[in-house]
Amino acid sequence: MAVYLTQKSKVLVQGMTGAEGMKHTRRMLAAGTDVVGGVNPRKAGRTGDFGDRRVPVFGTVRDAVEATGADVTVVFVPPAFARAAVTEAADAGIGLAVVITEGIPVHDTVAFCAYAAERGTRIIGPNCPELITPGQANAGIIPADITKPGRIGLVSKSGTLTYQLMHELRDIGFSTCVGIGGDPVVGTTHIDCLAAFQKDPDTELIVLIGEIGGDAEERAAAYVREHVTKPVVGYIAGFTAPEGRTMGHAGAIVSGSSGTAQAKKEALEAAGVHVGGTPTETARLVLARLESGTRRHS
Repeated sequence: MAVYLTQKSKVLVQGMTGAEGMKHTRRMLAAGTDVVGGVNPRKAGRTGDFGDRRVPVFGTVRDAVEATGADVTVVFVPPAFARAAVTEAADAGIGLAVVITEGIPVHDTVAFCAYAAERGTRIIGPNCPELITPGQANAGIIPADITKPGRIGLVSKSGTLTYQLMHELRDIGFSTCVGIGGDPVVGTTHIDCLAAFQKDPDTELIVLIGEIGGDAEERAAAYVREHVTKPVVGYIAGFTAPEGRTMGHAGAIVSGSSGTAQAKKEALEAAGVHVGGTPTETARLVLARLESGTRRHS
């Protein structure tokens, strides 16, 4: 099984005809993803040439859904057009929208996340690396060849750390990796992914990567304590971050004692999560937990 994305998913790319859209569509196709169409109102009727596969371009998401049965979209449009793109996808009945675009105004994100939720569309992101189910499908920008199918579920705010943990644990492999993004508002949270991985029979252990700022990791810790029986290993980026300074992601800012890496580490450990001090140590903790058993408190 997989979380959110499978080999049966039919994927659209909004913004496919742009440079980034073309590059990553090619990579998604190479990973086995069933990319069934692109969307660009100015280039409707054309096709994208990807060697042995030509992908049609539609004028609207609704046209693409009606013609192809698409149920997933990957959004590569510029920030100013992201709200309209996601709204259009939700109106067309798309069940999952992976929003790669960074720099989207927070008020736009709040608006399209609320709109999508009302219409049953799950948002991954924005400002996220993607969603990948190794060996099945790849929706976004994560290189598909850095890992393999396996029994670890990964949820991460950080794209770079997603790549690193996928690579370091490539011999074990992953059921699904979800890059939720590090903006102050995101459509899918750590808790959403924890719940999904808890239900997935092929996920034996969950890796949770957080970072300084906000209280998402503290809330995730409370959820783990009450609802998760599978082992969880965590890592928090930003132990050396100076107070009051943003570090990479818009949501990664510390104010006083709120949102510090140490506070998040303590909250997770109090919930039975083993937290690594570095990504490499985190990978070693994962291996040790898999060797010692699959229940969180074993």
